[in-house]
Amino acid sequence: MKSSIVMALGIFLLLSACTQNENRQTMLQKDAKIVSQIVDSLKARYADLDVARAQKGVEQAAALWDTRDGAPADFINFCMDNYVHGDAARLQLFTKLSDKLELIYGYFHKIDVGLKEPVHQTGGELQKIDYDLGAFDVRAHFNDDMFNNKVAFIAILNFPAYSLAEKQQLGEQWSREEWGYTRLGELFNSRVPAAVEQEKSTAQTTADNYISDYNIVMGNLLNEVGEKLFPQNMTLISHWGLRDELKSNYTDAQRGLEKQRMIYTVMKRIITQEIPQRVVNNPAVDYAPISNKVYENSKEITASAEPDTRYTMLLNNFKALKAEDAYHPAMPTYIQRAYEGNMEFSKEEIRDMFTRFISSPEVKEVAALIKQRLGRDLEPFDIWYDGFKARSGISEEVMTAKTNKLYPNADAFERDLAAMLKKMGFTAVDAQRLAEKIQVDPARGSGHAWGAVMKGDKARLRTRVPAAGMDYKGYNIAMHEFGHNVEQTVSLYDVDYYMMNGVPNTAFTEALAFIFQKRDLEVLGMSENNPDKSALMALDIFWGCYEIMGVSLVDMGVWEWMYAHPDATPAQLKENVIRIAKEIWDNYYASVLGESGSPILAIYSHMIDNPLYLANYPMGHLIELQLEEYLQGKPFAAEILRMYKMGRLTPQLWMKQATGQSVSIDPTLKAAAVAVKKMIK
Repeated sequence: MKSSIVMALGIFLLLSACTQNENRQTMLQKDAKIVSQIVDSLKARYADLDVARAQKGVEQAAALWDTRDGAPADFINFCMDNYVHGDAARLQLFTKLSDKLELIYGYFHKIDVGLKEPVHQTGGELQKIDYDLGAFDVRAHFNDDMFNNKVAFIAILNFPAYSLAEKQQLGEQWSREEWGYTRLGELFNSRVPAAVEQEKSTAQTTADNYISDYNIVMGNLLNEVGEKLFPQNMTLISHWGLRDELKSNYTDAQRGLEKQRMIYTVMKRIITQEIPQRVVNNPAVDYAPISNKVYENSKEITASAEPDTRYTMLLNNFKALKAEDAYHPAMPTYIQRAYEGNMEFSKEEIRDMFTRFISSPEVKEVAALIKQRLGRDLEPFDIWYDGFKARSGISEEVMTAKTNKLYPNADAFERDLAAMLKKMGFTAVDAQRLAEKIQVDPARGSGHAWGAVMKGDKARLRTRVPAAGMDYKGYNIAMHEFGHNVEQTVSLYDVDYYMMNGVPNTAFTEALAFIFQKRDLEVLGMSENNPDKSALMALDIFWGCYEIMGVSLVDMGVWEWMYAHPDATPAQLKENVIRIAKEIWDNYYASVLGESGSPILAIYSHMIDNPLYLANYPMGHLIELQLEEYLQGKPFAAEILRMYKMGRLTPQLWMKQATGQSVSIDPTLKAAAVAVKKMIK
């Protein structure tokens, strides 16, 4: 009986797919002459018609109109009836659509926040139903509905989308209103079925839950003589917590190096999936990562390795996103959508910038300085060297003692938001209005920022707070997320057109998050009066770029490989992720940090649960340095408010209007070269 049901379901899905494929033959594919016919009719009706815009709008509507929507005559009538002519009428339509879309998106977001609350926030034991509801995408049918009721076609017809090349060429001459029109046109440039959208949401939520619950019980790690090096109650999420603990041990002159080598070994075991499954998030066993042995009640036990789960999650995300390709006529691969669509930089631009940076002579100059400061040869984990921060002379215990006292829980952190902003130069009025629009929640994972989508709602700051109170590492991450929340709030509430809300891409919100994160000690009242502060900042940003650019190139290479091998198994994917990571390491890192063939660039969790996001981090660092250089001697808060209310221009145009410069690797390379000369002894 069960096999009959499965067979029937398979036949149903096959027939549904065939129907969708038939429907996908669009008006433009069937008869391109119809577009010319409609444009000619519009020209005859309106003597002052903007022919280029009308042509673009009709073509884009025709590229998405299929047999479900009507016959050719229906399409012609639709365009003639719904094309809006005249500046006043077009602005009126834009305003109505903007207002209602804010309402729709805003309430979708509120529902999403509520559904995901159990899996995102601490409190209570999770049940399967929590994961099921958290994976539900309330927006899955929205795109279908907007095309079915023709609202999407009205938007496309009157507010066509522009390619990245067109925006770069024309954008400087556009008014703010025209930019708003362009961003509206981008909302409906694809027609992904609800079932495909839901599959994507399920894959990404499942991967996110896997990562959020991937913890290593550090107090149970053993060295090769059976010693435990970490506090008994320390549990760290991979990779962020492991990385940050590794960074913190540069101040431990006695056993810091041994602890760093142990963490590095754990990371490699995770990448290769040699880590025993029983070790993950399990306080009941001890684990010796170097020998890869597991102990229970002081006796060695047999424990099987994690069964390539990490790569199953990545592969599921790939398959779900690739399934959307056929519904994106302008950008038919997720790689193109991630770079040209979301980042508004081409993949080739990103690869060229990153490879030029990590192969620059400044890398070896900075590495020589790090070697001098450490008094030893560099090792692969020194890619996370943390000694260029002005706080390096303050012990983490002292900083944690203060954060424990100030922030015993998430509510205490929320109550202090306005005071933190005032310490960074925001007026009392601005500090209060921003702080009251941000809600702080205790997080199950490492924490994240989740911006509001409509005015009247709050941005969420999720942060992990242990029972003893917020430790310094958690506070430092929370300050990063606070920067995101400030950007999210300013670029929603202060921007002039709702369709322009946000920033050009996530690198720009990462830049402000980094800027806030670097002021964490200043906000605590513990900042050092270090005369080398500017040089240290430049070196810290440079080394952060060097690290994450390689990781981003691995991410890019992995997605190119998956597209070339769409039927790969998790085991095959694992093998090739490791191969790609090793190749990039050997080409750009081994000569600086040693150990030929290290796979460490593949450790980043975002590669698993946030597809092709990683390039935003180094871009964010580059933007951060350029913003920091521009901000010197200027009123910090006023400039932040000015910049971030510009909203979603293209990256280069935003940067020019913000600082007078384009986004480039050159300022960071130059600043690092100057800093090395100042710091070298």
